[in-house]
Amino acid sequence: MKMRTDLRRVRGLGSAREGTGHFWLQRLTGISNLVLLTAFVVLLAALHDGTYSEVRGALSNPLVALIMGLVVVSAAIHMRLGMQTIIEDYIHGGLRVVLQILNTFFAILVAASSLFAVVKMSFGA
Repeated sequence: MKMRTDLRRVRGLGSAREGTGHFWLQRLTGISNLVLLTAFVVLLAALHDGTYSEVRGALSNPLVALIMGLVVVSAAIHMRLGMQTIIEDYIHGGLRVVLQILNTFFAILVAASSLFAVVKMSFGA
């Protein structure tokens, strides 16, 4: 027995069947953030009294630069997913689509500019 009307199916109201993937991606990025941000805080504590050249020296280590890049990517994905959930839950109407697009572009902008800074510091520019 079908509970959805034809009009409801055409309008796309109902399950998009993407909730489980969104849920797991948000949980996985949360776990990765826990590990990666711990490494970031340890690095931050170790370099808090360091000079600019010492920070550049630390970031020139490929492992440190890789961890910083992973922090940026994981945090940006997690940030986007969290805001997407808030927008879906509390915003209704045509504004929802606009905010989802802006949310995605903002996450890309934050990730790209942060990765650029990490790469620039890593290669000594």
